[in-house]
Amino acid sequence: MASKPGILTNWPWKPLGSFKFVILSPWIAHSIYSFIWVEQDPSYYIIFPYMFVRMLHSQIWISISRYQTAKGKNRIVDKCLEFEQVDRETNWDDQILLTALTFYILYTIFPMAANLPWWRTDGVVLTALLHAGPVEFLYYWLHRALHHHYLYSRYHSHHHSSIVTEPITSVIHPFAEILAYFTLFFIPILTTMFVKKSSIAAVYGYIFYIDFMNNMGHCNFEFFPKKLFSYFPLLKYLSYTPSFHSLHHTKFRSNYSLFMPIYDYIYGTVDASTDATYESCLKRQEESPDVVHLTHLTTLDSIFQLRLGFASLASNPQTSKWYLNLMWPFTLCSMLVTWISGHAIVLESNFFKDLKLQCWLIPRFKIQYFSKKQCIKINKLIEETIMMADLSGVKVISLGLLNQRQEISAHCAVYIERLPNLKIKVVDGSSLVVATVLNNIPKGTNQVLLRGKFNKVALAIINALCSKNVQVTVLYRDELKELERRVAVSDGSLALSPINTPKTWLVGEDWDEDEQMQASEGSLFIPFSHFPPKKMQKGCLYHYTPAMITPTTLVNLHSCENWLPRRVMSAWRIAGIIHALEGWDAHECGDTVFNIEKVWEASIRHGYLPLKIPQKLNKFG
Repeated sequence: MASKPGILTNWPWKPLGSFKFVILSPWIAHSIYSFIWVEQDPSYYIIFPYMFVRMLHSQIWISISRYQTAKGKNRIVDKCLEFEQVDRETNWDDQILLTALTFYILYTIFPMAANLPWWRTDGVVLTALLHAGPVEFLYYWLHRALHHHYLYSRYHSHHHSSIVTEPITSVIHPFAEILAYFTLFFIPILTTMFVKKSSIAAVYGYIFYIDFMNNMGHCNFEFFPKKLFSYFPLLKYLSYTPSFHSLHHTKFRSNYSLFMPIYDYIYGTVDASTDATYESCLKRQEESPDVVHLTHLTTLDSIFQLRLGFASLASNPQTSKWYLNLMWPFTLCSMLVTWISGHAIVLESNFFKDLKLQCWLIPRFKIQYFSKKQCIKINKLIEETIMMADLSGVKVISLGLLNQRQEISAHCAVYIERLPNLKIKVVDGSSLVVATVLNNIPKGTNQVLLRGKFNKVALAIINALCSKNVQVTVLYRDELKELERRVAVSDGSLALSPINTPKTWLVGEDWDEDEQMQASEGSLFIPFSHFPPKKMQKGCLYHYTPAMITPTTLVNLHSCENWLPRRVMSAWRIAGIIHALEGWDAHECGDTVFNIEKVWEASIRHGYLPLKIPQKLNKFG
């Protein structure tokens, strides 16, 4: 929002929220009807599908930009992106809706907008000339006017709130400002239409050009090859580069041009550091992180909820969305890619104190981790990722989700033993997971019910609780015998219990979730597993999977880690960061568990905070 919002700041369909596209339904329905029963006029029926082409085009730019800036290669601005900016830019598709609405209205009002040919060379040339002349010239002076304090404070400051730009930043403006831009952009479209030289290629090619240049200018990484300007010296006047426009967002009073810098050169408003910034960005190499967290895909639609996917989904806890089912062709393609992809990809980068942090993604879905054949390949992939991280100078790699499943963690331990010269430390985070679960148990609790596989985390929790005189109960005698065999505790610390007696449940992997239906009202479920349990029992409380609130000094955090709330990190991920900060010279994988109190104290000392028990009772059974 601008600092002093002017009139027509809000878009007229803002109250409709995500249902705003229903505005187009009468025209869409009529265009489909006309296509089937009346006549196939491409000028009319192409408007609706072209909306999706534009959305896909923008999404591709978003994904590429976020991937490139996470790696750091050729990145222009180093300042950090936060949730506030992501929220401000969620309405990037408003201008696509406005364009479609305008095209439908023009088609309805003006007869010459119908039955356009697919191509007319004179119309394409005229469109290019009108853009290079009137549009670029008028935009330059409009843009300078928008930087006058009166208009800037009421309108343009909204756009400049984003110092670090993303491709979609290009279209984040108040409604009134967008109307002014549309007036300019429609000069070539309407002129060619009225002189009857327009064509499908001229109209939609021009819109594609605008989208491409807008997205490119705000992508925050430089990629224009230097040789291109040496071969075509005049190109510097006809096309800006990402670093050219980025300087406008950091310096504010220079580089005003739309897409063609010629008017900045004519009127002397080119920033003095333009060439130096361009060259320094091209020379910038990929960053080497200090800490890497290794995660993977979960559900089939989780690819859309990654930071490289849909920004609005990634910035909120992962939940199932009905409309993602409509994306099945892309889901299928992504699944096929994961089957053939042979290495981890950089997903996210953060900064904390003196550490550079990155999150890397193993391109495998949760279901693939339970296939014996795939598990062998995944082990090999994790080995190669650890070796690649070690060669890159990474100090610590933490294993997230099923990458630290006991079988894989044990395999990593064997792999590490085979490589005594390995400098990187591998951390599965078990000690901090245990500490987090213990802290999540309400004070005064004297009995808990344990459900799930008895892995090393479960056994460490049992030992810690029994040492604090908290009784750990199970439901079945064979479970009790197994615990008595594997855990050395005093008599009475382990016991059988009726299912509806304990009020605190500790739930892990591979437990029968239907058991919770017999829990007493008000019971608290605390998971120590990687994935949250399904909330089935009404009137009960469900804690998050082991996690902590991040310090405010951890920056560039603008996406949620799976189902966790904003600015919350899993204990597995935090463990790697603490390991690097403390400089601990040991691995934590296989059967190894660090000192629980020591790890917890270090986490608190570095600013991480425990999560409170959610007080909202589950209303759905």
